[in-house]
Amino acid sequence: MGRTRGGEGRDDSSAVGEKEKHTCLLRMAQMLSYLMVFAAGVMIGLTTCSQINGIFVSQRQQYSLINRGLPRPQPSNCSLNQPPRILLPPRPPLDPEDQFQCMDIDNFVHPTNLIHSMSDNELFWRASLLPKKEEYPYKRKPKVAFMFLTRGPLPMLPLWERFFLGHSNFFNIYIHAPPGYHLQVSNYSAFYGRQIPSKEVSWGTVTLADAERRLLANALLDFSNERFVLLSESCIPVYNFPTVYRYLIDSFHSFVESYDDPSRYGRGRYSRSMLPDIQLRHWRKGSQWFELNRVLAVYIVSDTRYYTLFRKYCKPACYPDEHYIQTFLNMFHGSLNSNRTVTWVDWSLGGPHPATYSRANITVNFLQAIRNNGTLCRYNSDMTSVCFLFARKFDHTALEPLLGLSSQVMNF
Repeated sequence: MGRTRGGEGRDDSSAVGEKEKHTCLLRMAQMLSYLMVFAAGVMIGLTTCSQINGIFVSQRQQYSLINRGLPRPQPSNCSLNQPPRILLPPRPPLDPEDQFQCMDIDNFVHPTNLIHSMSDNELFWRASLLPKKEEYPYKRKPKVAFMFLTRGPLPMLPLWERFFLGHSNFFNIYIHAPPGYHLQVSNYSAFYGRQIPSKEVSWGTVTLADAERRLLANALLDFSNERFVLLSESCIPVYNFPTVYRYLIDSFHSFVESYDDPSRYGRGRYSRSMLPDIQLRHWRKGSQWFELNRVLAVYIVSDTRYYTLFRKYCKPACYPDEHYIQTFLNMFHGSLNSNRTVTWVDWSLGGPHPATYSRANITVNFLQAIRNNGTLCRYNSDMTSVCFLFARKFDHTALEPLLGLSSQVMNF
């Protein structure tokens, strides 16, 4: 009996131990499951908060940009077809006309589309921006900007196209024509799509100088342009493109005719209302048809103070296109200017306009006389007989004989 009770006691004790062990394991399992559920909840919560925060930050940025009138940022790979963000409805597909242009370095420094909606003040501000870094983050090839200030058609266009042929990597063309006028050329022409937003121009008024500055500012938007030549529809080249390019790119100076004319056609046009900023001793006169390097072009489109005085006080018989740039450079940047023009013109007949040449005037001797008339001019530190690269004025009848002589005389 005693052994039986003693055995039963040991059996009861063993059963109690097993039960306690089983209970402990259950509690540990429950604790582990609670921990796993808690960890999963934390992870889900963090992920959700991150997504919601990203959405609200993106929306705040977009609303901020909208309020400031700025464009919304585009995806870094310039694609508008990326999957939509989580929790946002998918975007509807955009029409091709509504596609945003990808802003990469190439179309920032070399815009191919000349059409824009900027006002003149906005354009001049944009064109006056200068990078602080001296080196370029790309291989820059300096170009010459040929800026045509026209009253409509370009009668010498076939001659210019022959001049430009084969040199497309070294120039850009800009055309300021009357608003509403569209130059009709083929898609393969160097002049195709090169008209800039323009305004009405009246001869002898400040609108002519406005157009010059407008051409400069549009050409400055392309960082590859290093030299800037102003031309008219009656201008022709008298040397081939390689000669013109090297002459301009290698020059230490710009080519703006600027001189002191003591007559009533010079100093007589000065207004004392320009004092004290512009004094009579600063006043200069010169040809409208200039050539500038990039540094001076930026200075000119950046100027407000002195140009405002010309707008206000230089009115017929004072002509801003003959005095503003000439006086401005004389005041501040005379050492960078050659004080001569590279565009030949004949004033020997007198009057307010130079001589115009037609078919009958176009001969080998006439063209050679423009190219080398026996006089010398300074180029950098040397004297040269090559003083004029362009000439004017030529009417439409001169085109055919010019084309016939261009290869013989002008080497293009």
